[in-house]
Amino acid sequence: MKHLIRTSLATSLLLTLYSVVAQAQTAFTAPGTIDSPILSDTEAATFTMANYFKFIGNTHTPEFIPWIPKPIQTKPVDITVAPASNSHVQFHDIQQAINAAIQLHPDSATPVTIRLQPGEYTGTVYIPEDAPPITLYGTGVKPTAVKITQTIDSMFTPEQYRNTVNPNNRYQSGDPAWEMYQTCATKTGTHVDTTCSAVVWSQSPKFQLKNLTIINSMIDQADASTHQAVALRTDGDQVQLEHVRLIGRQDTFFVNSSNRQNQYVTDHYSRAYIKDSYIEGDVDYVFGRASAVFDHVTFHSVSSRESNSTYIFAPDTPNWVDYGFLVIHSKLTCDNGFDDPTHIKLGRAWDQGASSTGYLPGTTSNGQLVIRDSLIENCFDLDAPWGNAATTSRPFSGNINPQRNLNDVHFNRLWLFHNTIMQTHW
Repeated sequence: MKHLIRTSLATSLLLTLYSVVAQAQTAFTAPGTIDSPILSDTEAATFTMANYFKFIGNTHTPEFIPWIPKPIQTKPVDITVAPASNSHVQFHDIQQAINAAIQLHPDSATPVTIRLQPGEYTGTVYIPEDAPPITLYGTGVKPTAVKITQTIDSMFTPEQYRNTVNPNNRYQSGDPAWEMYQTCATKTGTHVDTTCSAVVWSQSPKFQLKNLTIINSMIDQADASTHQAVALRTDGDQVQLEHVRLIGRQDTFFVNSSNRQNQYVTDHYSRAYIKDSYIEGDVDYVFGRASAVFDHVTFHSVSSRESNSTYIFAPDTPNWVDYGFLVIHSKLTCDNGFDDPTHIKLGRAWDQGASSTGYLPGTTSNGQLVIRDSLIENCFDLDAPWGNAATTSRPFSGNINPQRNLNDVHFNRLWLFHNTIMQTHW
């Protein structure tokens, strides 16, 4: 009898759970609303990884050179890095290992694999534009076993930056990354700004990260005002992340394109593939102008700084680029500290460079993003999931015209398709 009761109870619980999940699935119908435009099946068919990666964006007329990412390989190993307690390896500092890798293969064509043994590594890691294809991977059972950490704030003065990033002359004249360091250390402004706030910063193409965690440990030391504190910044083409955790608050992941003088560019873009990873933050914590695909990634919005508004994405896709960010088979979540869903947005466009002019159709970047086939918790403002553009405060306006052009420069390019809403909050 007890067995029958237990079986009946289990069946009842399963049926209840199924009912709750079924009710949690919200159907979105194209074309949606001006606040939340939805793609049709026909329109969504073009938003695939193959299309996001089919061009290399060196000019305003990109060249057709498809990139098909393959799983990251971690053998053979060229260099091993371990914490200082391990006296059996040559390198205890990741930057020194990067320098050695570049010296080992100065032709910048031969791939180099650097193995990181479990532990916490404090200090920035800079990889210059002409470095060989470098793979950094952690050997721990989980990505949390290897942590790369540093506390850097965009509001640091140049002096604070120098004292934090380069104690004891860690970067010296003649080092491969000296030029990168100098572009920040010699700034004449009051603050070093976002472009100099990354813990790990790679300008190199074909840079790969696997099975590790990067933390900008500014975290909650800063208040809810503007404190960009980047965990990872990438500028090169064909960047890959696999089983990586990126932890920060504002501007956690800067997936970008720039020149070697650390300046924003408008004449080319890069490609990046992020798979089976976790990204945490509160304001614009995935941003940049690269064409990036996020595949089975968890994006977790946190309330600890009590920011007035929270955004996951802030793409500044060039207006002549059809494909910016693509999120597929992923999960978008929030912690329990939010009390007003209207302040929790999925994202906003970043009208980069238009603070003095305002948004200029056909000239200013017009961020492009599709979130499809993913799970979205109902903590987000799902009636109006997109905020006004960063930099210009351009009001969000979705295109719902029957014969719409998905790249019309007079509308935003932020879209949803075939997502499931999970009733986990309120």
